[in-house]
Amino acid sequence: MGNSALKAHLETAQKTGVFQLTGKGLSEFPEDLQKLASNLRTIDLSNNKIEILPPLMGKFSVLKSLALNNNKLAALPEELCKLKKLETLHVNGNHLTQLPATFGQLLALKTLSLSGNKLRTVPTQLCSLHHLDVVDLSRNQIQSVPDTVGDLQAIELNLNQNQISQISVQISHCPRLKVLRLEENCLDLSMLPQSILSDSQISLLAVEGNLFEIKKLRELEGYDKYMERFTATKKKFT
Repeated sequence: MGNSALKAHLETAQKTGVFQLTGKGLSEFPEDLQKLASNLRTIDLSNNKIEILPPLMGKFSVLKSLALNNNKLAALPEELCKLKKLETLHVNGNHLTQLPATFGQLLALKTLSLSGNKLRTVPTQLCSLHHLDVVDLSRNQIQSVPDTVGDLQAIELNLNQNQISQISVQISHCPRLKVLRLEENCLDLSMLPQSILSDSQISLLAVEGNLFEIKKLRELEGYDKYMERFTATKKKFT
């Protein structure tokens, strides 16, 4: 992409606070963007070939939304965690194996999408994020859900299409968790904590495509309690 085209995009972004440059084959983060670090609220660089995010990411002090879907990122820089205003982060379809240690400092974060990466565990850093509403960890390589998940504040957790065979009973203690998606994993019915049904806030549990028939779920103790929550929630939305 030519410099003149980039310049035009930068000029528009200066007026709108939005920089969008998708599907242009960019191999690196446009350094010129840092000139707008103090007024950009949205950056979308999805569908490019970016492999590394530079430390200057930490300078975008008013950034609220960052989309980097379908790039070639193997890691996120620690500097990203300085973005105190960031509410939405989409990094689907990259090569991430973990999150920065300081990821828990993104205190404004509400929506996090990390679908289609190479994560092997549910990152413990997410438990520090108290405004988190939706977490998408689908299509990763997660094999188990650890005890720390009990501190997760999310309302919706998507773990579809992983390799999960074990789930900590602590998941039923998540204070705000209403929607839990576990479709197409490796769960045996005996490995699904019954407390999810009998003693949690979860009102939508999606477990199709595991190692048991759905009708077996209905025979579990606590299923009636789950159905009460499910029906009550449904009524609210109809």
